Amino acid sequence: MKIEVLIPEQDVRDRIKEMADALSEKYAGEEVLLVGILNGSVFFLTELAQKMSIPVEIDFMAASSYGSGTESSGRVLVTKDLERSVKDAHVIIVEDIVDTGQTLHLLTEMIMERHPASFELAVLLDKPARRKVCLDADYIGFEIPDAFVVGWGLDYDQKYRDLPYIGVITEE
Repeated sequence: MKIEVLIPEQDVRDRIKEMADALSEKYAGEEVLLVGILNGSVFFLTELAQKMSIPVEIDFMAASSYGSGTESSGRVLVTKDLERSVKDAHVIIVEDIVDTGQTLHLLTEMIMERHPASFELAVLLDKPARRKVCLDADYIGFEIPDAFVVGWGLDYDQKYRDLPYIGVITEE
C-alpha cells in the first residue's frame, strides 16, 4: 500500500483558517457549539476551534457507517449522543468528510429535531461522486475525487489519522 499526497499540509491549514474566519465573522457576538463527529473530526475540529475568534463550546457525537474496509456499510449506528442540549444554540456539525451523506443526513435530522437557533455543516472534505442522499455542506474545505483518502483524522482501518496531509491510498 502506498499513500500519495492529494492536499499538502499547508493547504489544509490555510483552508481551515479561511473557514474559521468566515464562521467567526458570521457568528460575531454569539457563542457557537461545535459538534464533532468522532473519531474522524477531531483533528479538523481542533484546528477550526483554535482559529476561530469567537467563543466556542465543543461536544461530540459518534456515528459510523463503515466497518473495517473502504466501503460504507450503508447502515448508520449512533454510538454516542451529545452531552448538552442544543435547543436555541448555534450548532455547527464538524465532520472530516461527506461521502455517501447517510451518516450526516441522520445526524442532521437528529439535531434539527432538538430546535437549535441555527444549524450549519462544516466539512473538511466533500466527495460528491459517492453521495446517496441529498446533503449539502455550508462550509467545505475541499471537494475531492472518488478516491479513498487518509490523514487529518481520516483513517484506513484506524490507521493514518495522524498524517499531516490528505493522502490517497494507492496500490503499489
